[in-house]
Amino acid sequence: MIHVCSLSRLHETVERTGARHVITLINGGTAVTRPNNVDPTHHLFLGINDIVEEAEGLVAPGAAHMRDLLDFVTLWPRQAPLVIHCYAGISRSTAAAYTTLCALLPEKDEMDLALRVRQASPSATPNARIVALADTALGREGRMVKAIAAIGRGKDAFEGEPFALQID
Repeated sequence: MIHVCSLSRLHETVERTGARHVITLINGGTAVTRPNNVDPTHHLFLGINDIVEEAEGLVAPGAAHMRDLLDFVTLWPRQAPLVIHCYAGISRSTAAAYTTLCALLPEKDEMDLALRVRQASPSATPNARIVALADTALGREGRMVKAIAAIGRGKDAFEGEPFALQID
């Protein structure tokens, strides 16, 4: 099971779900305290800004970040849930969760997986740059990008509600 949340709900979500692996996608200078029950080797920290184009002074998601993300999720043993979070739980984390579904379920249709994200979170607005990087890395030939574009922007929210995605 994959759980997605905001930074403010990280500790609560890890405790409630019993997760032992965490992915953080957040601005490099943001303080994040790893939950006590998560081993440092089970916490992937990607210091990236929530942007879709290069911008001076900011860190855009890149191919190296995507390799780290895909390596982490493919090595995740799945005996306990995985928590993915960003600052608001709306853009970077939902893109990483969608990427994780596509990586772990290569036989599944991209649109079906995108609809799972939308059904689980009305506010999900996956970061288009992260999705495009994943699409390329996974050889999905533009289908991930098209699927996320098709579900459109989520409902406006300051912070997304935590949600879960089943891996089947």
